[in-house]
Amino acid sequence: MDRKQFVKSMALLPLLGFSMTLKDLNKMTSSMNSTGKMPVLFLGHGSPMNAIEENEFVASFRQLGKELIRPNAILCISAHWETNGTYVTAMQNPRTIHDFGGFPQALFDVQYPAPGSPELAKETKHIINSTHVGFDDKWGLDHGAWSVIKHLYPNADIPVIQMSIDYTKPSKYHYELAKEINSLRHKGVLIIGSGNMVHNLRKVEWNRLNEEFGYSWTIEANEKMKRFILNGDHQSLIDYKSQGKAFDLAIPTPEHYMPLLYTLALKEENETIELFNDKPVGGALTMTSVKIG
Repeated sequence: MDRKQFVKSMALLPLLGFSMTLKDLNKMTSSMNSTGKMPVLFLGHGSPMNAIEENEFVASFRQLGKELIRPNAILCISAHWETNGTYVTAMQNPRTIHDFGGFPQALFDVQYPAPGSPELAKETKHIINSTHVGFDDKWGLDHGAWSVIKHLYPNADIPVIQMSIDYTKPSKYHYELAKEINSLRHKGVLIIGSGNMVHNLRKVEWNRLNEEFGYSWTIEANEKMKRFILNGDHQSLIDYKSQGKAFDLAIPTPEHYMPLLYTLALKEENETIELFNDKPVGGALTMTSVKIG
């Protein structure tokens, strides 16, 4: 950080409600040293059982973890943390949340004891200007986060924070908010959106979750989404409610779709896009995942 940036940052702190000392700021910036620009991911997380089962999807996550530059920290936007307002987890040791029911005890026994990062939480709050960002010390890591991150980094040795999805806001808000955190990519932070592009639990055939199978509307919506993604047509994806019946069935509620918009908003000019795990399961879910950069 040069002197001009430092002075500007210090001047902004009172306006943002910080009671931060010079020592705190030095600690924050030194811990966010650049490792080069990190990619950004959207991971289709599917069933919580993917946390403990062996299949092609988790094998892809593991391989991806081996290929990526090791990040300084991870910021995850999970479908499973919706709030009134925008929050980031700011505790030192986030708990592993088992936010589901009806699964084997082995799944409830899983712990992912990754450290948190109060410093990254402060940095995230600092760079977001369009809305107030609150610090949360109660949530932790829900299964939308740990069930996929555990395959990327099984040693749980990389700090992880979550940023919540404000359920009161429209899709355009989430897309624009994501743009404000882009600088984190240049400080060694891996940003992950975790959800599913097609996610309609009421239509899922639960006895077919382990086979490749999608309804016609599932395939139609997924193919159309992929075309928009690869063509850079983000506006059509923001306007998902105007894309016809297949989209209506694919996105009956927005929480699993919004993390995709966070990921796409972070794409910079001339960055490559890679689709993987591109298969439907259970009729009404797609595991399609996206890597940018």
